[in-house]
Amino acid sequence: MKMISPSLLSADFGNLQRDIEMLNNSECDWLHVDVMDGIFVPNISFGQPVVKHIKKHARKPLDVHLMIMDPGRYVNDFKESGADILTVHYEACTHLDRTLHSIKDAGMKCGVVLNPHTPVVLLEDAVQICDVVLLMSVNPGFGGQKFIENTYNKVRQMKELCMRKNPSCLIEVDGGVNVDNAHKLYEAGADVLVAGNAVFKSQNPSQTIIELKR
Repeated sequence: MKMISPSLLSADFGNLQRDIEMLNNSECDWLHVDVMDGIFVPNISFGQPVVKHIKKHARKPLDVHLMIMDPGRYVNDFKESGADILTVHYEACTHLDRTLHSIKDAGMKCGVVLNPHTPVVLLEDAVQICDVVLLMSVNPGFGGQKFIENTYNKVRQMKELCMRKNPSCLIEVDGGVNVDNAHKLYEAGADVLVAGNAVFKSQNPSQTIIELKR
């Protein structure tokens, strides 16, 4: 499976509706929405009101990535705001199992995110619940960072774990994804690639999405 989830963190916030419409008409699969609280990561992005605004215009599923502390408190808020897929960081969840089940119970697809140096083996049990596992290929908090090369190994490890425990679980990669490394990531076992600058700084974003998928 080859899917693209462009990150709206790299969109033009002054023309957000325009960029969403462009994605609606492209071959992308999801719209990736990064929510940051300035505590778990050293940056603040946007919260539920902006997600709700995005949902009004989006015709594709919202892939909402919570980079916040204690994300379990906000599961229902993001469901009401329009999230279709909700991913939470392993490093931010004291009660991961409970949080994942609450996301599913709210009617969303659920997922866990791992920071670059958090080992895959820690998901040995949790992966059975997940619809998606998101592997960060940069340190979370800012766009435009350099891709961490060890990600390929981590994707292969995650693929092996998924095949043993939950073959239907999708593997998503976020950070520094571009047309040069997309093929290697798919080859390693990734299913969904999050691309921010690669799409929105392109002269032809829709064509870049096609290139990332094919």
